Amino acid sequence: MKVFGITGWKNSGKTTLTERLVEEITGRGITVSTIKHAHHSVDVDQPGKDSFRHRAAGAGEVILASAYRWAIMHELRGAEEPTVDDLLAKLSPVELVLIEGFKQNGHAKIEASVKPDRPLISVKDQSIRAIAAGHDVGPQTVPVLDINNIPEIADFVLKEVGLG
Repeated sequence: MKVFGITGWKNSGKTTLTERLVEEITGRGITVSTIKHAHHSVDVDQPGKDSFRHRAAGAGEVILASAYRWAIMHELRGAEEPTVDDLLAKLSPVELVLIEGFKQNGHAKIEASVKPDRPLISVKDQSIRAIAAGHDVGPQTVPVLDINNIPEIADFVLKEVGLG
């Protein structure tokens, strides 16, 4: 599996860029999965539902399954947060995994920036291969792409990982 990241500050356009890249790249016939990092507690379950009750009772993992999708919820219960490599090992094989967030990890990334309210991360992060910007970012040491030109960004990502 090839891996490429989308990084940036909060509200920088990461999720929209990731979503649009998934749509563009899968539309080209390439299989894609995603990993999304969150800095807050994540819960796909609802209090009072059976699966929530199973976890609350102490189950280490609960699989919630239907005819349309399934999800596995794994409780850390004080264990360390999994690494990107740990999470990649849990995925079914695909051609490309897009990783949103995980700024500190060393995988290749593109930085999303929709407004000039924060300094660019790429100035100090050698893992960032390009900037996808919705504003003028001035001269940079990496390519600067228009955040709204999704085919161009997809071409860049696919070339970077050897799929284009």
